[in-house]
Amino acid sequence: GACIEKKRLVDKMTEQNTRYKSLLNRILPAAVVQRLDRGEKQIADRFESTSILFSDLVGFTRLSSRLAPSVLIETLDRVFSEFDVIAERCGVEKIKTIGDAYMAAAGLPVPHPEHADAVVLMGIEMIRALNEIRQRRQLPLHMRVGIHSGGVAAGIIGQKRFLYDVWGDTVNVASRMESTGSPGRIHVSANTVALIRNDFQLESRGFIEVKSLGQVETFFVNGRN
Repeated sequence: GACIEKKRLVDKMTEQNTRYKSLLNRILPAAVVQRLDRGEKQIADRFESTSILFSDLVGFTRLSSRLAPSVLIETLDRVFSEFDVIAERCGVEKIKTIGDAYMAAAGLPVPHPEHADAVVLMGIEMIRALNEIRQRRQLPLHMRVGIHSGGVAAGIIGQKRFLYDVWGDTVNVASRMESTGSPGRIHVSANTVALIRNDFQLESRGFIEVKSLGQVETFFVNGRN
């Protein structure tokens, strides 16, 4: 009887550990979970070569006031679930969602030699997926996408509801690329263009004012070469 009870306890602990690992892998990048398993107490790194993507649903705040809460949440869940699948397919790491905004990165927590290409390709696929959802649901869903490449700091913050997050001017500029972009377009910085110019069709947008950079030339991505 004691052996049976011991086995039952071991099985229960194994099941709980499996659920815990599964939850961690849904919240944190797999490479970060592996480092935590090895006993690292603090995850804090510097990555010099990354690309950051921001997207935002245009006018969704106004639209949400006209939708029932169940429809609102279900629509956002459908959109972001599609984006999650695209991120995994493109080798891009989802960082977080903030309201109706989606943030992703490539080149961290594992270096990616073609991080800019991966993120731009993800942006193209995101817009295509949103167009399909808009047609199926007959909702005015439009999105801006902004991308910038450069160095960032990344790590885990918090104790109760921890988060793997990214900081630095590269993040700020990527956010600025999104906010100054146009619906249905991918707006990229010159840093990103220097990495992708041979792989994608680019259209100069002219010069715009970007905080911390001043007047800089930016570009729209019109598709793959």
